[in-house]
Amino acid sequence: MSESLRTCYLYLNQTSRSFAAVIQALDGELRHAVCIFYLVLRALDTVEDDMSIPLDKKVPMLNDFHTYLYQDEWCFTESQEKDRQVLEDFPTISLEFRNLAQEYRDVISDICHRMGVGMAEFLEKKVGSMKEWDLYCHFVAGLVGIGLSQLFSASKLEDPEVGRDTELANSMGLFLQKTNIIRDYLEDTQEGRAFWPQEAWSQFAGRLEDLAQPEKLESALSCLNLLVTDALRHVPDVIAYLSRLRNQSVFNFCAIPQVMAIATLSTCYNNPMVFQGVVKIRKGQAVTLMMEATNMRAVQTIIGQYSQEILQKVSLTDPSRDKTLHILALIQEKSALSQSSLPSRTHHLSPMYLSAAMLLAALSWQYLSTTAAQAQGTGDMQGQ
Repeated sequence: MSESLRTCYLYLNQTSRSFAAVIQALDGELRHAVCIFYLVLRALDTVEDDMSIPLDKKVPMLNDFHTYLYQDEWCFTESQEKDRQVLEDFPTISLEFRNLAQEYRDVISDICHRMGVGMAEFLEKKVGSMKEWDLYCHFVAGLVGIGLSQLFSASKLEDPEVGRDTELANSMGLFLQKTNIIRDYLEDTQEGRAFWPQEAWSQFAGRLEDLAQPEKLESALSCLNLLVTDALRHVPDVIAYLSRLRNQSVFNFCAIPQVMAIATLSTCYNNPMVFQGVVKIRKGQAVTLMMEATNMRAVQTIIGQYSQEILQKVSLTDPSRDKTLHILALIQEKSALSQSSLPSRTHHLSPMYLSAAMLLAALSWQYLSTTAAQAQGTGDMQGQ
């Protein structure tokens, strides 16, 4: 391994120890491609998050960021963000990007371009309609899912269909991103960020932050349940996507964040704590999920269990009740169909992946407790 590539893995560990664990469990050259993909998007996200960069400078930086991949010496030394090192030493990252095979470079450059343009678009506008919520989540997370899927296929570890089906890949990212946004309501509003779509919250309150008022609890829970229901509509696509994967390391990489997400949504559903504090799944529960989500049958069982758990919480008076029941029934149906159509071959947890899962469990609470600022950007890459 070259000195510059070692440095890239050092930055990976520094910016996300949890990502480092799962990325380094990937097979072959895919490991390096995903490492560089992550660091490029982390650098892009750092520009977006840095409030010290004036908009007239930030917008062109975001739009042009993909071009810096082919500029040997480009770096940015004025960032105030904690991950600024990936910008200050971007020449090391871009060097290793240029050392990747052409098929990997094309994917990373394309996704970086599209994401930068999308980030620039949402810098000065709120998330208004539910369609805009989908679009925002597409830019910051769905594109990551699409890019990762194309890298999986380019590596030949997965079939070409995995990379071609951008709709399923997009849903993988949207499910994780929406879960983050739902869970992080209080932290976001306290820091002046608004990612819950106005089309949803305006049905229940005059201002988004009003949902945290005790007297607004019933309305707040109705809004919360509406958004959880919207996020759940991506689960059938998640099931379809995971069912296609054939490589064990890729499966683990993709499946673990998805089961963590549905467990988190189950905890959030109809839960007043979303408006009062930090909502996270129990540590033991998380470790169990990490250890179990290594084959499709287990993932189907987990999804079925948590969808049943949500079903038991649906109130007779909840405004979204009918939609919630419908999507939960569809999830149960898709889960059962997927299980019955599985071939006899299943994934098995080898000692190497057991070690990786244990390392992830020991090191990683980024997905569970990441700050909203991280969650709105490449934080969601973990789910792809």
